[in-house]
Amino acid sequence: MFVITGATGTIGRVAVQLLHEAGQPVAAVTRSRESAGLPEGVRLVGGDPSRPASLAEGLAELGGLEAVLISPRAVGEATGELLELAARHGAKRVVVISAVTVEYGGGYERFAAGFRAVEQAAAGSGLPWTFLRCADFAANSLAWAPQIRATGVVRGAYPEATTSPIHERDVAAVAVRALTGAHPEDAGAAHALTGPAPLTQRDRVRIIGEAVGVPLDFVEVTPEAVRRAMLAQGVPADAPDRALGYQRTCVDHPGPTTDTVHRLLGRPALPFATWADDHAAVFRPQTA
Repeated sequence: MFVITGATGTIGRVAVQLLHEAGQPVAAVTRSRESAGLPEGVRLVGGDPSRPASLAEGLAELGGLEAVLISPRAVGEATGELLELAARHGAKRVVVISAVTVEYGGGYERFAAGFRAVEQAAAGSGLPWTFLRCADFAANSLAWAPQIRATGVVRGAYPEATTSPIHERDVAAVAVRALTGAHPEDAGAAHALTGPAPLTQRDRVRIIGEAVGVPLDFVEVTPEAVRRAMLAQGVPADAPDRALGYQRTCVDHPGPTTDTVHRLLGRPALPFATWADDHAAVFRPQTA
């Protein structure tokens, strides 16, 4: 049984789907069974992964575990405790969704430090581990959807910030590869996963416009204006500094571009244009 934390999140949901489609037994950890919206046949473990004791009964009912996918956003500081519990139920491997800033640096050390702490907890669990150090998710661009639908314009800071955004399907596919243990070289590996090409924020907006068939503009505003807007939307207090700090760094020092996805999956990483096509309906302006 493969246990997925963050199972309704960007990566976890796709990992659950891939395992399920492959006929693998998969259990999704969720705080809300009723709203999980996962495929029929997927086992649901109700509870809060940041409080592993709440999962004890559900994990015991699964029988022997094979591997666990750790989403730091879902598990956080409880990683060590959760993996101790999973090991008692037979888990043989752990895969951690981490960030490329751990390896390559970035503009917000607290962001990298949080992922580094989760990696250290996994390494100290005694289980064979694999770290997936991801570039920024292409799915982060969904934050622009309300602006694009309403106005056809994205207002943001640092339009020339450059990264190689990665499609969630690529991260999930590498996660499934590592979870199943089919490739012994994944044990003890820290894979730096990125998209296939560096793009500025302005590039991304243009590509989304091509996907929806409507020209879109990126209008630069001050970082402080972005910070105020994010806080007004109810994001966590440290999120604006984390995002803006990383973007500022990526103006002068673009994020890395690796061939790791190609090497591991035997095909090129999916381009941002594919991601934009996959999500075009979310962005289509109301006037289109």
